[in-house]
Amino acid sequence: MKYINQLEPNELIDNFLDHPPQDFSAWLSEDGVPVFSAKFDLLTTADDDFRHKIQKLPFYHKWQRYLKPNTCFVGATVSEYALLNDKVDENQLAENIKTAYAKRYPFLIVKDIPVSSPLLSEKDNDYSLRFISSLKAQGFIEVEGQALAWVPIDFSDINEVFSRFSYSRRKNFRRKLKSRNKLAIHILHSGDECFYDQAVLDEYYQLYLNVYEQSEIHFDLLTKSFFTQLLQNKPQNAHIVTYYHDDKLVGYNICFVVNNMLVDKYIGMVYPQARALNLYFVSWFVNLEYALQQGFSHYIAGWTDPEVKASLGAKFTFTKHLVYIRNPLLRAVLRRLISHFESDKEKVA
Repeated sequence: MKYINQLEPNELIDNFLDHPPQDFSAWLSEDGVPVFSAKFDLLTTADDDFRHKIQKLPFYHKWQRYLKPNTCFVGATVSEYALLNDKVDENQLAENIKTAYAKRYPFLIVKDIPVSSPLLSEKDNDYSLRFISSLKAQGFIEVEGQALAWVPIDFSDINEVFSRFSYSRRKNFRRKLKSRNKLAIHILHSGDECFYDQAVLDEYYQLYLNVYEQSEIHFDLLTKSFFTQLLQNKPQNAHIVTYYHDDKLVGYNICFVVNNMLVDKYIGMVYPQARALNLYFVSWFVNLEYALQQGFSHYIAGWTDPEVKASLGAKFTFTKHLVYIRNPLLRAVLRRLISHFESDKEKVA
């Protein structure tokens, strides 16, 4: 692994740097950690009440563009956590990041620093906590991050998983899982011959776009070139679980295996068929079964839909974002407004 806190193959990080999301720029810092810049809507994670109050202010439509500044992020949108370099002292890394980017960008965000993650080593966790302290000493503001869902593979079969739910929830899940009988499920791998067919690449990318377009939050739109590399790169050994209904592809999950953990990264679906077939719920339990069959220790299920994943039995580990604001007045204002930005901790409490 090139970085600490890394739960992805090196090839995926390289793909992000070579083919960043649409309208993003990405590079390595002088200390060798991934960095990217993009327009960022500051209200993205604000709670609904606060967002509505801002949007009702006079002449909002004229000045709202100022709420989408060009922002520098330390991290990568394809990684679960901030990818750091512990060959550099944490104090020096914090100082170097501030020196390199704080004057060039109105907002500088070190995103998704893990906090005592059960998915990482003690060494990684210790460095990350010291790094948070170093950033705060440099004037960065600490903001609650996201909830990463995970499931320990500590069961002998799926029936044992069901036994952990209430009767009503078991009944609901079993009803939804009847759709599995209507699906043909296959496992493919990146680099398979089919992924050199342009029509197949187009289909997989369109299913990804379907999910992106129905999402409430639009931030990083992966490009076609990124997706092509994702599907064709054999060394990264992506495990691609596909779902067919009436001989037509209706969905897939793209997963990786890192440190004997199954990491679920990308999903594609055809709507409304995927909803009618309860594909989200079916794929959750298929992934758990696959992780059990392969002898993996954990299933890591990503950041989105924490409430739904909590209902499916997921555990959560949390992160911190560290934010530096160039304008000292805005910096003071943000410190007072932090409580208006949503925390996933509240969603899964």
